[in-house]
Amino acid sequence: MGTYQISPFGSIDFGAVGIKAKLQNASFLLATMKGTCFMDREAGWLPPVDELSESAKVQMTADVVELLQNNIEGLTVEEVTFQENPQEAILYPYVKVVIDNG
Repeated sequence: MGTYQISPFGSIDFGAVGIKAKLQNASFLLATMKGTCFMDREAGWLPPVDELSESAKVQMTADVVELLQNNIEGLTVEEVTFQENPQEAILYPYVKVVIDNG
């Protein structure tokens, strides 16, 4: 088991395998708006728009946990924190996860 930090940013390694592939897939899901992924319109999630309140953070935390734990086998979310960009009214999730190596 290992603990890792992921965010919706990053480059794509088309040859990724194992844990690196799981982390990359999780990061991709965080960066994907639901309805925008060709042939899988249910992939991704719908973060709140123009909402920086604490209630938005609570809802986003629940959405992020559900998204990642339901789509990435062996991944458990430990903590979700947010970086705010008040000028653009955007919250960026940073997620601490544990991945079972087995």
